[in-house]
Amino acid sequence: MRTPGDDLDLAAGFLLTEGLIGGADDIGTLAYCADEKDPDLRNIVDAKLVNGRAPAVDERQARAIWANSSCGLCGKATLESIRQSCRDLNDEVRISREIVLGMPRALADRQINFHSTGGIHAASVFDAEGGCLAVREDIGRHNAVDKVIGGALRGGYLRNAAAMMVSGRLGFEIAQKALVARVPIVASVSAPSSLAIDLAREFRMTAIGFLRGESMNVYSHPERILGL
Repeated sequence: MRTPGDDLDLAAGFLLTEGLIGGADDIGTLAYCADEKDPDLRNIVDAKLVNGRAPAVDERQARAIWANSSCGLCGKATLESIRQSCRDLNDEVRISREIVLGMPRALADRQINFHSTGGIHAASVFDAEGGCLAVREDIGRHNAVDKVIGGALRGGYLRNAAAMMVSGRLGFEIAQKALVARVPIVASVSAPSSLAIDLAREFRMTAIGFLRGESMNVYSHPERILGL
């Protein structure tokens, strides 16, 4: 259940946001399976890990990941499951209100597939100066987030990502993915869920909803937004 394209980014982002890798250095190779004469193999990415990294996935978690591959931690969506592996986000990041207000337009201008179809999600990451580092699109909003995080991870600029903008609502799973990727500001054109707000408040993430035109709702840690 994905839009073809940027498949290696999707795989890398999924590995990171599910906690199966800790960073780009854990990935040796990412490639489609070898026999390209079989079109079904274009739906399979082979990830080889290095540095002795072995993903700690028990049988129960493996089934959950398979069943909910587009939804991050949907199958175990509790704050308690994240407290064991995540820490608070960087408090030093600051970004101006004007830059935040400009993120929806910057994303919309780069949504090539949306302009063609009118029905596809997108996610983008920005640096603190408002530079758009990457945009990815997918029929699934969770996949779009994994793609943009994976692209930034593989490109070596995820560490520069100060904010992430998503085209759909800000659900818990998207906030969780941003937390694992260490992106301190997450914004949406739509509403956040209450659990996403709880996650943001606990881990010092700035959660922004209804970012449209000249207005926004900041639900947690507004100190990162200058000029409010």
